[in-house]
Amino acid sequence: MIGELAALGAAISWTMSALFYRKALQTTKPISANIVRLTCTGLVLLAFLAVSGKLGALTELPANVIVLACVSGIIGLGIGDTLYMMSLKNIGVARAVPITCTYPLFNLLWAVFLVGEPVTFSVALGAIIIVAGVWLLSRGEAANKAGTQGKTPLTGVVLALATAILWSISITMINLAVRETPDLDHALGINTVRVMSIAFSLFIVSPVIDRSFGFLKLDKKTVGVLIAGGIVALGLGWFFLAYSFVVTLESRAVPISSTTPLFSTLVGIALLHEKINAANALGSILIVAGIFLIFLI
Repeated sequence: MIGELAALGAAISWTMSALFYRKALQTTKPISANIVRLTCTGLVLLAFLAVSGKLGALTELPANVIVLACVSGIIGLGIGDTLYMMSLKNIGVARAVPITCTYPLFNLLWAVFLVGEPVTFSVALGAIIIVAGVWLLSRGEAANKAGTQGKTPLTGVVLALATAILWSISITMINLAVRETPDLDHALGINTVRVMSIAFSLFIVSPVIDRSFGFLKLDKKTVGVLIAGGIVALGLGWFFLAYSFVVTLESRAVPISSTTPLFSTLVGIALLHEKINAANALGSILIVAGIFLIFLI
């Protein structure tokens, strides 16, 4: 039960972080926002390990675990989260989050094509339901005018789907890393290495990817919002997911963590005043239903 609750904590954390990101993205570019978010959050995580006396967890990590954590960070947090922020800016929280949460479907594909696992009827049906849900979410008008900024919803949908693919790869790598050192302290260390590696990488290449050095020009309020979002998503959310892999099966943790669309739809209506029609609501429900059908039946 603890593992399942941890996975649910990850879903809620990622829902709340989307609110912070959406607010920050009103005044800055996704790449600039991601550099600030990762760098500041990485330093906070490192400071937490130092204060709590758990820095030893970093030095005890095997080399292959460090490599998995670093590559996972580059793929998931560097490229994937930048695309995620772009999709949030294009189509809004209530539509972007459900589409990105199709990542368990792609985790399944890696298992089928790389490992050779058989495809059952429930798996095939779940895939069809998920595709139908994505289609419903991507049709019609954009969630709100601020989210689209004059761009076609299709752009945001493609960005969100690309995010889901990259996240699925990143999650698989984290699961492999955690299984090598299955305890709480090392889960904290793996998450810290993951964040710090991509933060350092983005900072180094910032003259190329952020030529105007926009990340140095952000106002204090925007930086504060990004730090808050980073701590909630990267500090709490990813730690919860990593810890859930320690105490429960991936096949149970991943679908529970993907219930974010249910929370984000409610939040989008209540706090962001995003327009949610019947197709959007049904699409969110179908995506989550399809994911559970694949993994839990």
